Amino acid sequence: MALATVRSAPGPRASRPPSAKGPTQQSLKSAQTRARLIDATIRCIVKYGYADTTTPQVAAEAGLSRGAMLHHFENGVALIKAAIVELHEKRLRAFRRAAEGDDHEPAAMVKTYWRQLQKPAFIAFHELALAARTNADLARILHPLQVEFREKFNQQAVQLFPEWQSDPERFAIAMSFSQTMMEGMAIGMLTGAMNEAMVEPMLRQMELQIIALKDEVMKAQPS
Repeated sequence: MALATVRSAPGPRASRPPSAKGPTQQSLKSAQTRARLIDATIRCIVKYGYADTTTPQVAAEAGLSRGAMLHHFENGVALIKAAIVELHEKRLRAFRRAAEGDDHEPAAMVKTYWRQLQKPAFIAFHELALAARTNADLARILHPLQVEFREKFNQQAVQLFPEWQSDPERFAIAMSFSQTMMEGMAIGMLTGAMNEAMVEPMLRQMELQIIALKDEVMKAQPS
């Protein structure tokens, strides 16, 4: 039974947030345990797929009892929501890493983001996105978080690439084109629909398209 449809009995409430004096040892331990459970959820989704991931599997993967898990996440819905939030944060961090450096050279950025898409976090997110197409419970969790992610991604993009902001339309095209193309390629590699020999030529073609768009933006700026 998938996580979002598990109706676990509520466990004890997690401890209250630490006071303004700073985190206590107990709150730090609680945060570490929550992180273990979220990471275990992601690993289980990668190993078994969303439909075959259950809360007992997640507890076992994290090396915890089911009761200990319920102390931090009262049911599968809360756990899967926390996992999706973490996957989104991983994607945002990957985007920031790809944009590091002052020159924003397209080839380096493309290769950095492509490497991130080969990691388990992308596989887990793809599993969830596909499962949400036919799982209404999961869709109700995923879709609002997707909207929130797009807003954060766009805000971050504007901050990271000020040199493009004189032409927001071309910038939106460049961002959407590169993200959609690379993530589509990564899905193609996962499903066997794409020949690995085509990866480098496709990435190079994408770099050339981004360079062309950027050149148009730079030419349009007043001297």
